[in-house]
Amino acid sequence: MDEDLQKIIPILKKYEQSHLINFYNELEDVEKQNLIKEIKETDFEFLDNLYINSFKNEIVDKKRITPLPYYSKFSMTAEERKEYTEIGEDIITKGKLAVITLAGGMGSRLGIKGPKGAYEIDVPPKKSLFEFICDKLKIASKKYGVYIPWYIMTSPSNNEKTQEFFLEHNYFEYPKEKVYFFTQNTINILDINGKIMLDSIGTLKKDSNGNGDIFKSFIKHKLEKTLENIEWISISGVDNILLEIVDPLFIGLSAKNNSNIASKSVRKEELKNKHWVFANVDGKPDIINPAFLTDSMCYSKNKKNQYNYNQSNILAHLFKKDVFLECAKLEIPYHRAFKKTDFINEEGMKMVVKEPNSFKFEKFIFDVFKYFDNFTLLEIDRLMEFAPIKAFTGTETPEIALEMYLKKCKRLKLMK
Repeated sequence: MDEDLQKIIPILKKYEQSHLINFYNELEDVEKQNLIKEIKETDFEFLDNLYINSFKNEIVDKKRITPLPYYSKFSMTAEERKEYTEIGEDIITKGKLAVITLAGGMGSRLGIKGPKGAYEIDVPPKKSLFEFICDKLKIASKKYGVYIPWYIMTSPSNNEKTQEFFLEHNYFEYPKEKVYFFTQNTINILDINGKIMLDSIGTLKKDSNGNGDIFKSFIKHKLEKTLENIEWISISGVDNILLEIVDPLFIGLSAKNNSNIASKSVRKEELKNKHWVFANVDGKPDIINPAFLTDSMCYSKNKKNQYNYNQSNILAHLFKKDVFLECAKLEIPYHRAFKKTDFINEEGMKMVVKEPNSFKFEKFIFDVFKYFDNFTLLEIDRLMEFAPIKAFTGTETPEIALEMYLKKCKRLKLMK
């Protein structure tokens, strides 16, 4: 063991990460082995380059940006809605749709220790975020006579608890054999000086590496073997209780366009807010920081009198199966975020922080858009499909989501 320690000391010195073994002598033998194993598995050169390059802010020149055309549910005719819906319903009925839920987060911001998907809303009765999604799948199975395969991407920190939660609730009465779990990868968290943070005196601090890891993680768990009859894969987050994850109109529109990838979006409530928007960059679909737009671009409109740059991402995507699998071969870039992270200080004490103090690196799904043609963007009704739950404060709270959910239920009853 001491021999292994001697081997890693020069590496730690080279990359200025010697603090990782500051408490080595305080560890039990098993803890020492685990720490050395973690250090050996860490790509210090990669992290060092990632940290340095993250300070090179990419600025997209306005000349590279053009509007990304989009459809809008608000302006579709009854005939168009009927046509797209019939195409989508045929795809669903033939068992060609799969659903993936991104559920790697913990519920700490919502006051629970377990997975975020286990957070319950008092509808009443109380219903977890997972159950909201499962209810949509059960409604679809009853309507279309087919059980849609449901894939849930967890994280190492919540995978076990997530599967326990499903067992405790009998998979919400959904066929167990139609539910698959797979775990996304992690990446080290760095402090502002590029030092790897410690989670305990004998473990390195890591976190999930973003929703863009979905492709490689799916393949890593060999789940492509379960997609034999699937043609389309719907991907969304766990926290939007309004989103229609089985949407025949959206599926049918995408299929009619022979799209490789499609996304849903919502109209920005304020054109000048900081929410990133859909646009073409170098003629390819992307999601960009609105700071790259001039005022004239920001307020420009198309021939349909629609704003060109007012469509926000809501994490609701549709992929052709073959394209989804192809994405696993792509090297998706990391994006840096400034976050709050509890850590172990120089004295070995756990520090709970109230302000951002660390860099977390994440991959995003939208970075694969540019590699494929035939992209479809559909603007949906915010009031009917967008009520994410993030925290107890702000504009994305459980209370607001519940209020919107109940209003949607009443609206749907009136439409029947």
